[in-house]
Amino acid sequence: MSGIEREIEEEGGYAAHEEVDRGPGSSHPRVWLLLGEKPGDNAQILNLARAVGWKFETKTIRMLPRWLDGKPWVRPRLDHVDMAGSDALEPPWPDLVITAGRRLSCVGFWIKRASSGGTRLVMVGQPRRLHSSVDLIVAAAHYRVRDAKNVVRHDLPFMNADPERLASAVRTWQPRLAGMARPLTALMVGGPTGGLRFDLAVARALFEKTLASVREDQGSLYITTSRRTPRDVVEMLRRERPESTRLFEFGSDATTGGNPYHALLGLADRFVVTSDSASMLVEVARLGRPLAIHPLESTLGPVERRITELGWMRPLSPTSDPIPAGGFRARMMYRLGRPIHSRDLSAIPRLLVDGKRACWLGQEWVVPPPFVDHDLDRVAGRVRALLSPESEKAG
Repeated sequence: MSGIEREIEEEGGYAAHEEVDRGPGSSHPRVWLLLGEKPGDNAQILNLARAVGWKFETKTIRMLPRWLDGKPWVRPRLDHVDMAGSDALEPPWPDLVITAGRRLSCVGFWIKRASSGGTRLVMVGQPRRLHSSVDLIVAAAHYRVRDAKNVVRHDLPFMNADPERLASAVRTWQPRLAGMARPLTALMVGGPTGGLRFDLAVARALFEKTLASVREDQGSLYITTSRRTPRDVVEMLRRERPESTRLFEFGSDATTGGNPYHALLGLADRFVVTSDSASMLVEVARLGRPLAIHPLESTLGPVERRITELGWMRPLSPTSDPIPAGGFRARMMYRLGRPIHSRDLSAIPRLLVDGKRACWLGQEWVVPPPFVDHDLDRVAGRVRALLSPESEKAG
């Protein structure tokens, strides 16, 4: 298993092993999915491609070390790609590319140029540049994208738990979880990202609130951490958890018998998830079981903190206000009525709570209504329309 595929497994995403028999006589368009190191992006790309209904080939693209966290200028380019470690990019060029993210968008633009414009490019999420060169931008509620003919909007990211994978995990883990008291609460801990604060104090408040809820109902608790969870938070959870509470530390699956993420999706009675991970939130919400969200606030720099302390500006509340990604400047421009941010970090959690699909941690648990999502089929229709004029075009 490759490093990227292992990370996909550990994060609870989908490994890309879809084999495609696409012989010379195929009547379907040639479709490439560009997959990278982010399991959430990969899962959305795969789910959209499956909804489109055409056979596809997955192309795993690995970045050179300096670009694993670096942000390349968006243009047609491959100089940030580990070509030796990536799947081959060579003719015949695809009719359609579906991808997501800054690094992979560069590859998508490069393919489009290499094909002399013959390749249609679909981007899941907000492109950083060259919007007009993308044939279709697929924008969930947390993206700020201007209305345009090449933009299709939808509410929630296209995340859902694979039923076969859930069933397999349940079979493996059910005996291991059999002794845990019900209701079983799964606490899924994220970490700081995009300017959201997740330090030791925040983590302790999350842990104590969750533990109080579990004790009130005489249930049990299983905690999982993620790649972003700070080391001191993991150590605190390990040190302070009761003996009856189980803890999975991200990256330790080789010594603990595997990641319980999918087993918990299948077996837990309710969930507590931090608001930094839209992917986990949506994947859990689609299960139709009680979900409590722990809202993370913005990380304030010294200037912003001082202005707030003086009462000149109220803090943005993640339960009621948009939280612009991009730091102090983005938040100030939003307050001045001139927003420059590309993402609203609180949009998905607020959408779930407003739709009665979740509650804020500390509030009364809610039983969500049946999940009916027509967005995926509608967006898939727009993708098909790029290459099939006879297909019905949905707005």
